[in-house]
Amino acid sequence: MHELGVVFHCIKEVNEIAAENNVARVNSVTIQLGEVSTVIPELFDDCWNWAVKKETVLKDAKVHIERVDAITFCEDCKQEYPTVKYGKTCPYCSSLNTYLVQGNEFLIKEIEVVDNPPAGDGK
Repeated sequence: MHELGVVFHCIKEVNEIAAENNVARVNSVTIQLGEVSTVIPELFDDCWNWAVKKETVLKDAKVHIERVDAITFCEDCKQEYPTVKYGKTCPYCSSLNTYLVQGNEFLIKEIEVVDNPPAGDGK
């Protein structure tokens, strides 16, 4: 299960971004996950929930996973089609001259932080 390693890498990246922006607490992280990225969303979610319990800035932060459909483009007939359903062979012209347009992503899309009150306000 490589999801745990992916979670650790994601947490490291979010911690670095939080430090660069003087963020004390993160509420949630939104991930865009491609349909053919090899990361299983349910396992990623389980690993995330386990790992953030041991964190400081990310303690108990939620993860939201947005699935990105896998789409392939055929260079011969210039059509796009769903990758998972048809694979590398174009369903329109049977060409193998195709490539993946989207669906292999693993991106940190959004980090929601806890609002910190202004320092020295006294209120």
